[in-house]
Amino acid sequence: MTKRPVNTVPLAYRDLEFLDSDDARPLRILSEYLAPMRALREQAVRDTVVFFGSARIGPTGPLARYYEEARALARAITEWSMSVEGSAHRRIVCSGGGPGIMEAANRGACEAGGRTIGFNIGLPHEQRPNPYITPGLSFEFHYFFMRKLWFAHTACAMIAFPGGFGTLDEMFEILTLQQTGKLDRKIVMLLYGSDFWREAIDFDALVRHGTIAAEDVKLFTFVDDPATALATLQDALLPEAPQKLSGQPATPATPAFAPTRCTGAGERQDG
Repeated sequence: MTKRPVNTVPLAYRDLEFLDSDDARPLRILSEYLAPMRALREQAVRDTVVFFGSARIGPTGPLARYYEEARALARAITEWSMSVEGSAHRRIVCSGGGPGIMEAANRGACEAGGRTIGFNIGLPHEQRPNPYITPGLSFEFHYFFMRKLWFAHTACAMIAFPGGFGTLDEMFEILTLQQTGKLDRKIVMLLYGSDFWREAIDFDALVRHGTIAAEDVKLFTFVDDPATALATLQDALLPEAPQKLSGQPATPATPAFAPTRCTGAGERQDG
């Protein structure tokens, strides 16, 4: 009896050469959406406070105060969030996962004993995951646009510290989505360091020239110290009036990927 030849052709979804090809790009893009979704669902993450800022601002140097203040603010936000009953999975500090302000944010949250997320992206320079990200909540992206989607998808608030092109890109992405009504919930936007931001971007000139409306500058708030930033977030994310009326803290809308409640094994997850 003649033996049939053994099939040595791999399945397409196990063919690494195919998965790295141009034809499989849609699969790679989809993977950068589905893999974080699964991990965040399993970790019951409901929403995040995202920190943006330069990878070049460290604990030493002329702008070191921003590193330490980002660290202090992330620690305070985490301590506050953990102190609110029923909010263990809410307002988790999130960053781009790299050094500089990103490291400071993850470090502060870690020092407070909370979980903290890093959405890292592979770059030739500057961008390596920092050691303060919670295991299981460190994500690596190839596509900038998928990384930015996840920043927007999970955020209830964003804090932009001084930064360069990347910070500006991420900040204006969210401001544009809010200005154009493309978000189904409000994301609180704080610009930390008013002297820097007023010098770097002349918002008043944009209004004066008619390229944005006067009301558009209400999409963000300038803050200059951790205490003020924390108080602003608390006022925005836990409004006093709804809390008094219902007896429960008001919370922002849950991102679409997240379950409406924590479930046990075998239970259905809504949303």
